[in-house]
Amino acid sequence: MRFLRRSLVGLFLMGLTLGILAYAGNMVRGAVQERLAQEPRSFPQRERVIAVNVVPYVAETLTPELNVFGELLARQTLAVRTSANGTVTEVSPNFIEGGQVQAGDVLLRIDPVTAQEALARVQADMRDAEAGVRDADRALILARDELAAAEVQAELRLQALQRQQDLQDRGVGTAPALEAAELAVSTANQTVLSRRQGVANAEAAIDQAASTLARVEINLAEAERRLADTTLVAAFDGTLTGVSTAPGALVTANEQVAELVDPTALEASFRLSTSQYATLAASGALIGAPVQVTLDVSGVDLVAEGAISRVSATVGEGQTGRVIFAQLEDVQGFRPGDFVTVRVEEPAMDGVARVPASALAADNSVLAVTSENRLREVEVELLRRQGNDVLIRARQLTGQSIVAERTPLLGAGIAVEPIVPGGAVVADGPEMIVLEPERRDRLIAAIEGNAYIPADAKERILRQLRQPEVPAAVVERIEARMGG
Repeated sequence: MRFLRRSLVGLFLMGLTLGILAYAGNMVRGAVQERLAQEPRSFPQRERVIAVNVVPYVAETLTPELNVFGELLARQTLAVRTSANGTVTEVSPNFIEGGQVQAGDVLLRIDPVTAQEALARVQADMRDAEAGVRDADRALILARDELAAAEVQAELRLQALQRQQDLQDRGVGTAPALEAAELAVSTANQTVLSRRQGVANAEAAIDQAASTLARVEINLAEAERRLADTTLVAAFDGTLTGVSTAPGALVTANEQVAELVDPTALEASFRLSTSQYATLAASGALIGAPVQVTLDVSGVDLVAEGAISRVSATVGEGQTGRVIFAQLEDVQGFRPGDFVTVRVEEPAMDGVARVPASALAADNSVLAVTSENRLREVEVELLRRQGNDVLIRARQLTGQSIVAERTPLLGAGIAVEPIVPGGAVVADGPEMIVLEPERRDRLIAAIEGNAYIPADAKERILRQLRQPEVPAAVVERIEARMGG
């Protein structure tokens, strides 16, 4: 009985629980349907306004610059080679690596004994040839005198013949006397011919002696040249490098013993892209275009001015663009092989504006701010890229502002809040600072103790550091090199 009663109570409680769950589910379902049947409530929407940095579009006349890297080359370089064989007997004290020489300075001498002996033999031949010329001249004089005497004798014989003919015509002369006179005239004429042959031979002897003398003079000049070749002299003022000989060394003809470089005649070699070259060439301002070469030396820029002088004739295997050469002036402190920055001035452009490169999209468009502070997309003409800036032209943007930095959130029609960069005043010259005595002394000591700075550059830096006000850029570079 007890088991039956407990079973019935359990079944009752289970049925009650299922009923309560069914009721609760029905209530939830009704509430959801009622919520879905209600009209949605609308909340007021507010347009999002994005703050953007803007820059004004100011059209002006600008001079673009091409910034490229290049290398300095020596315009005058000579491979110093020996012209004679032999042993080096004397070397100049300046014939060392980095030695400074002047034009005409003796660099080294080669043993001249062999060349001197050859010269002495040729000089002896020269004296013989000159004696032969004198003998030929005297023989010609004698031959002409003999010819003159023979002609006089022939004239006398002819007169004697004429007298015999006159006597014969008057009947006084004899036939044997006439025949003897005729024979004497014939003999005299034969003697004249013989003497003429002697004159001709004497003249031929003079020509032969002159020819012999000319050949000996050539041999003498060659012997003197070979003797002079034993002395090696500098062809121009410059600095020696690659020196590879010493006293006692055995050298051969055409052996390179050094290289002479003129460090005052330098040129910059740099490569332009084909488009950059085409732009300069099309404007007609390539040859003679001004360039500026800069080299950073211990925090101080060495600067040299110059102009484009020529263009390489070929592109080069595996290369692109064009190789340009610029002749430089006042290159103190520079050396061949320096890696420098080259700035090339292009022709001036009218009606262009310089804006940040981040303001320009890939499709050459910018975002301009309208009078209602909304953005509109304007297509512009991209003229040049100048570092982090670009030069553009768009007449419809005159007097307006454009977005300085474009982001994916910005587009045409978006409301913005323009932010103009603060009014920072740009000084006309470099920023100058006043140094404390301890700081000034530390910088001067650092420059004086640096052995790698050229003397002229070091003097210029020290002169700046001793002024009451010093350029801040110079101080920052020196301290950066010092590690401070």
